[in-house]
Amino acid sequence: MPSFDTVCEADLVEVKNAVENTAKEISTRFDFKGTSASVELKEKEITMVGDAEFQLTQIEDVLRNKLTKRNVDVRFLDIGDVQKMGGDKVKQVVKVRNGIESTAAKKIQTFIKGSKLKVQAAIQGDAIRVTGAKRDDLQAAMALIKKEMTDLPLSFNNFRD
Repeated sequence: MPSFDTVCEADLVEVKNAVENTAKEISTRFDFKGTSASVELKEKEITMVGDAEFQLTQIEDVLRNKLTKRNVDVRFLDIGDVQKMGGDKVKQVVKVRNGIESTAAKKIQTFIKGSKLKVQAAIQGDAIRVTGAKRDDLQAAMALIKKEMTDLPLSFNNFRD
């Protein structure tokens, strides 16, 4: 029976490269000279450090530009609150989303069931498996998911015929 998986996975290699390019640009930019501005990636968290919130927004802007140039959707970023550190420094943690959250997965599952397409959606961990009898129904389900879920950078893989 034909099926495909709906997933939400960022290309972590490209994210790492974008963070490294951002750090390189920050170290050479004139307006960041002599400041504690930095950015680093650990696991799936990007930590931005600066002297003020204004610097953090500039670092975030540079990071977004680098991610966009590397074809990484900026909707993968889950930006946290600004936190005060010792002295004058502030930091901000940005999480890289990986996997579909349970509430979003249930939402996708319910509107696939309500779409009157002859497909079934099953939540499997961080992914949603959609199965159906015909390839055309699966392609219609893909189009429906892309149209409905604009806030998540979803992709489709593991298409079986």
